[in-house]
Amino acid sequence: MGARPPAKRPPFAAEAERAPRGPVRSRRPFERSDERGFEDRRPEERDGEPRRSGPPRRERVRREPTDLRSFDGSPRRGRSDDWDIDAAAWAPEADLDIDAVEEPRTIRREPAGERRTARARAPREEAPRREEARPPRRAPAPAPAGPTRAELKAAATDTLQTGVQTLTVTEDEADMRVDRFLAARFPQLSFSYIQRIVRKGELRVNGRRVETKDRLEAGQAVRVPPLKLDQARPMSAKVGEDVAGFLASITLYEDADVMVLAKPAGLAVQGGSGTKKHLDGMLAVLTDEDGQRPRLVHRLDKDTSGCLLVAKSRFAAAALAKTFRTRAARKIYWSVVAGVPKPRQGRVSTYLAKEEREDESFMRIAKHGEKGASHAVSYYAVIDTMAQKLSWLSMKPVTGRTHQLRVHAAEIGHPILGDPKYFDVENWEIPGGIQHKLHLHARRIVVPHPRGKGTIDVSAPLPPHMEQTFNLLGWDVSRYDPIVEAPEE
Repeated sequence: MGARPPAKRPPFAAEAERAPRGPVRSRRPFERSDERGFEDRRPEERDGEPRRSGPPRRERVRREPTDLRSFDGSPRRGRSDDWDIDAAAWAPEADLDIDAVEEPRTIRREPAGERRTARARAPREEAPRREEARPPRRAPAPAPAGPTRAELKAAATDTLQTGVQTLTVTEDEADMRVDRFLAARFPQLSFSYIQRIVRKGELRVNGRRVETKDRLEAGQAVRVPPLKLDQARPMSAKVGEDVAGFLASITLYEDADVMVLAKPAGLAVQGGSGTKKHLDGMLAVLTDEDGQRPRLVHRLDKDTSGCLLVAKSRFAAAALAKTFRTRAARKIYWSVVAGVPKPRQGRVSTYLAKEEREDESFMRIAKHGEKGASHAVSYYAVIDTMAQKLSWLSMKPVTGRTHQLRVHAAEIGHPILGDPKYFDVENWEIPGGIQHKLHLHARRIVVPHPRGKGTIDVSAPLPPHMEQTFNLLGWDVSRYDPIVEAPEE
């Protein structure tokens, strides 16, 4: 390798040296100026320069007007102050290889007169008119026959938007709760949606706000806000027959006014967010010629099995709702719990309140007088046990709060097996062969007939997973149930 050629002076170096030196700063605003570190000068040490926030601004070198020449020596018009030359960057000792830089093309400038002559152009041909240049516009196409895109979209929607409605409470609907009145009039509405519109004050009774637990009187005017109702799609004949056959297979009792169903575990009673298959929707296939369809009177949790009472007429729905409100209906549940409760028979009385946590709602024990707290009373009795590890409990709720029996079982220290909210399997030793499903079953329901025709007393068989547990533990379902001796309140 040959010796390195001496560094050549960059262009404009001489002009830069002759230029008056002013306060020139480096390209790097925080360049060290001494051995003490970054430059940190007080305002009075900056040559009278006023203090400014932020990094220092790059300054330009001002010079007198001079003729600037290109690399080939041709004159170039302009002023030196039109250029921003950093004196430090263009120092003579800068190591630059000018030979490696490609020289730019020389710009030759002619006198003004010559330029005008050179720029003279031949006359252009006359451009065609705009109308002649553009093709003729086509006539608009005729409107397509049949429904429009908007009409097709509206026909395919799953919801039906209604307007404001004013409903009159009939004699059969007198003394019904507001939420149950809406559920009876609009079976497509979910329970949570009804609670929300009443809580927000969108529903008015005789012009006043109400609560879901308020009772209605005959003749009152109920103003219902616009609703989004789930539009029931036409059910095919085969599907309708299958649904009707399924309902017939789980029917335990039926007459002209009432029917009792054995709800399977895992089937929702009403629709909700993401719930399309539910019993309330299936009951639509039983609509009679007068347009009346069976109505739910009470509810069971999705994972709870057993007796579910259904009213087949509006009169029966109002009468049975009054039966539940006056606590004239008796419901008996069977459950399998962890451990053995002591005493073996008891009464649980607490206050329950709803709580939301991480997109999940559950009930908790609350204090008397706490906002949203409701009184809940339950009775329990031990029917049989297995090695002090499991117990077969009979439970009777006096009140009808959400998750009441499940919370009360956990409160006494013996949660129900398979409860996803109130039972932790890691804290208990459970024998093998028991399915991890909720072991809670609505065994029996006893209510007076809505037309005074005696008493309806129906019992439901155990679901498959509880029947398997009973067979595994050797429990006999014909054993005496001591809960029938529990007092009535």
